[in-house]
Amino acid sequence: MANFDIQKFVAENYNPKDFSHLHWSGNFQEYTDLVMKNPTVARNSFQRIYDMIMSFGTSNYTEYKKDIVRYHFFDDPFENGKDAIFGTDVHLMKLVNFFQSAALSYGTEKRVLLLHGPVGSAKSSIARLLKKGLEHYTRTDEGALYTYEWIDDEASHILGGQKLFPSPMHEEPLKLLPLEVREKFLLELNKNNTSNYKVKIKGEVNPACRFILNEYLIKYGGDWNRVMKHIRVKRLILSEKDRRGIGTFQPKDEKNQDSTELTGDINYRKIAIYGSDSDPRAFNFDGEFNVANRGVVEFIEMLKLDVAFLYDLLGASQEQSIKPKKFAQTSIDLVILGHTNEPEYRKLQSNEFMEALRDRTVKIDVPYITRLDQETRIYRKDFNKDTIPNIHIAPHTLEMASTWAILTRLEEPKKADLTKMQKLKLYNGKTLPGYNEDNVKELRKEAVREGLEGISPRYIQDKISNALVKNGHVGCLNPFMVFNELESGLKHHALINSPDLLDHYRELLAISRQEYEDIVKNDVQKAISVDESAIQTLCANYVDNVKAHTQKEKIRNKYSNKLEEADERFMRSIEEKIDIPESRKDDFRRELMNYIGALAIEGKQFDYKMNERLHRALELKLFEDQKDTIKLTTIISNVVDKQTQEKIEVVKSRLIKNFGYCEICATDALNFVASIFAKGDSIKS
Repeated sequence: MANFDIQKFVAENYNPKDFSHLHWSGNFQEYTDLVMKNPTVARNSFQRIYDMIMSFGTSNYTEYKKDIVRYHFFDDPFENGKDAIFGTDVHLMKLVNFFQSAALSYGTEKRVLLLHGPVGSAKSSIARLLKKGLEHYTRTDEGALYTYEWIDDEASHILGGQKLFPSPMHEEPLKLLPLEVREKFLLELNKNNTSNYKVKIKGEVNPACRFILNEYLIKYGGDWNRVMKHIRVKRLILSEKDRRGIGTFQPKDEKNQDSTELTGDINYRKIAIYGSDSDPRAFNFDGEFNVANRGVVEFIEMLKLDVAFLYDLLGASQEQSIKPKKFAQTSIDLVILGHTNEPEYRKLQSNEFMEALRDRTVKIDVPYITRLDQETRIYRKDFNKDTIPNIHIAPHTLEMASTWAILTRLEEPKKADLTKMQKLKLYNGKTLPGYNEDNVKELRKEAVREGLEGISPRYIQDKISNALVKNGHVGCLNPFMVFNELESGLKHHALINSPDLLDHYRELLAISRQEYEDIVKNDVQKAISVDESAIQTLCANYVDNVKAHTQKEKIRNKYSNKLEEADERFMRSIEEKIDIPESRKDDFRRELMNYIGALAIEGKQFDYKMNERLHRALELKLFEDQKDTIKLTTIISNVVDKQTQEKIEVVKSRLIKNFGYCEICATDALNFVASIFAKGDSIKS
């Protein structure tokens, strides 16, 4: 193999100018020129996050007569959908509304944002997305922000004998402006500011920079312009790994929590340099609040924090300041984002000493998904031909796992004539007689705790993974394998704490299995009766008979050429397939003829595919007429004649071509359906 020239490869694929652009630096005057030209560089943390979310665009759709906005930011454009959030658009709208309100200074910028929901409901994913988004956004021209550092070529004592002293909280350079000139400066700056926000300068610089600023003012006799010669403004790229503008705090042992983890602590080694522990230069501003300044701090399981920590949260949110040990209140500019689960939140509600925190908290619910197609997207993202190229996933496998998961999250319908499975289908956009969008909306409203309990996506993902490991040698994963794994894991599930709940989940698994049984029978049935010309002929025959019946005419027999009465037995054999009772047959027939007539007036021709119920009935009728010619029940016997085998192969090839089956699962599906027929079962609609 020829030598690989790494230098040439890097030179061709890496542009040093990009590095220079992201690491721009200049003096205070140059930064002021930047702000005058583009005031958005001086946005606060809430404004930057809101603009970041909006920069990825939106799309709109209507659900239950309500306009829903989908923010594309939550599709995770940074890692190809790794942390994409599905099925909670309404709740994400509330989250974005929080940021919009805070960006416009309507009050929510003084609140702690608390994501609340059951385990595995994507709270952490939302937090990760916001952090990833900030890292990406601050690397773009649109999201650029800046901080400053002190420089002194003489390595003076003011900087502790150093030539460089970065702002420890990477603050906004405009905070260096004297208080006396700020108001007039802001009037000048905002005079021609056409952005969505007016620039504001809140608070003073951190204690260390305040000390240095005052020392230089003393040195130069109050000449602020000369002091600014020691300031270098530089581009700030937020980074969680480098602890710049993004902080994460996770409570540890409750008896060993120290609030200095949030606000910083004295660096005892530097006391020898500066001579006093009250010298701010001897203080490490490296608590999570300090490092997260200008961005976001995430509190994992926030309500497990010690009370002392929660007091720090109150000041950080309401006053937008923190109190480092031995120093005055210090201004901060950050989003405080926490998340917690249901039991911890209930504990907060019952604790009267936490009233102040509750009052300063905006709670956003992040429930489990209750819409089937959205839940399925989670598993398709993890289990597909790219992630597991050597194992085929049979049709409906992921949908069936999702079906069971959602059934565990739904509340029992209050209407006696509605089952949980029907409720699931209504939520997923299917139609049922007697239910419209308003009814479905009402169903959602009356189920106040829906999505806050049940099986988490993590459990489903784990069990699908187990099923793949156990059955990987087969080459195909089918719903029965996953069902078995889901059920066997229930008795060891840490969150199932009662025999009644265990029995309930097993009952729902039985319902899901029955649903799959109906679906796979339907697939086989369609594969057998896929002959479109035969369905069209059957449809034409049915419509002719219905027309003769409704208009009280006779129909000509194409074989005998005699006029005969409409074939009632034939019409009922189709209508019964979709459960149209004897008492409703005339209504159904009239509705069909009225619809065909209306189409004719518009110059359009009726097609059986236009009427979903009729289409289904025709398929069932055709299947019933043809199934005996294939002799499905012979499949499970050892003796299959050549003619039958050829017909079976045709059905199998249709399952593979039209329904996404492979050779293995198509064979399994036919064997399963054949075993049902062998028991004397019949396919239902």
